[in-house]
Amino acid sequence: MPTERNIRTNFAFYPPEGAEAAWDVSPESLEAALGQAFPNPGVESRPSGIHGIPVVDFEIELAASVWIDGTAAMPEAGCAFMTLIDVTADEAAVFARWLRDTFVPVSYPVRFASSLAVANGEQEPWLLPAAGGHEEIATELRRHLASVDDRQQE
Repeated sequence: MPTERNIRTNFAFYPPEGAEAAWDVSPESLEAALGQAFPNPGVESRPSGIHGIPVVDFEIELAASVWIDGTAAMPEAGCAFMTLIDVTADEAAVFARWLRDTFVPVSYPVRFASSLAVANGEQEPWLLPAAGGHEEIATELRRHLASVDDRQQE
């Protein structure tokens, strides 16, 4: 049985195309939601040094001694593009489930991409499963990474 690689990459989560403000996110609402969901998050709001748009940097503890870093860029009112930095699919799945189930309105899909896929020519974001738990989301994130791996081996 082949062993699955524990690939680390950046994962980005996007609002639905054409409804970019659907999440109705602000720096304040994101900070409050992270504080309710994760113990003692580190959260800092700042303007982007390049574009001057609001950015929220965060560090959250997923499990004992398992921390992840992320950034939410907010180019327009209500809109956020959230990126997790140097995470595994399993780590990203914990955040993605929280995002989908508690932060994003139910009727809107969550799109995602990885820096690994983008670096290898992937242009289209994928969709998180609309239902299911951590394992279903992690499976889809791993499937996404495997598709890049498969293309590299061709």
